[in-house]
Amino acid sequence: MKKFKTEIKWGILFTLAQLAWMFLEKALGWHDTHIAKHAIYTNFFAIIAVAIFVFALLEKRNKDLNGKMTWTQGFVSGIVISVVVAILAPLAQYLTHEFITPNFFKNAIEHAVNTVGMTPENAEAWFNFNSYVIQSTFGALAMGVVTAAIVALFVRKK
Repeated sequence: MKKFKTEIKWGILFTLAQLAWMFLEKALGWHDTHIAKHAIYTNFFAIIAVAIFVFALLEKRNKDLNGKMTWTQGFVSGIVISVVVAILAPLAQYLTHEFITPNFFKNAIEHAVNTVGMTPENAEAWFNFNSYVIQSTFGALAMGVVTAAIVALFVRKK
């Protein structure tokens, strides 16, 4: 565990950033009044996500690896961060939908049915807690691996 102390720390920080982003989205009305903009604007979190990976891998390189890091070391570090985020994803989803924005699924279903043309059944199958836990867990792994591979290219140092 001590070997991955930096990755665990940054995985937790990533999850806290996600929760802060959910507060921001809710405050800006993207979960209710302006839900039509949610699908577009939520993607801006990617900028924060990449920044977190950059800071995490720079810390790993500079503090844990004496200023040197191969692409493989950076990639593995990024994968570990992604696994931590994926493990915390169900908790983050619970906190989001229980406390931050408890009406999100209701609002998203209503929007999808009334303006996007989804059937109520399809909207309910997509916009629910279990679906979002699965999406966030596997999304964290998939996007984390891709992000780790790219960021590791830029922070490697001989």
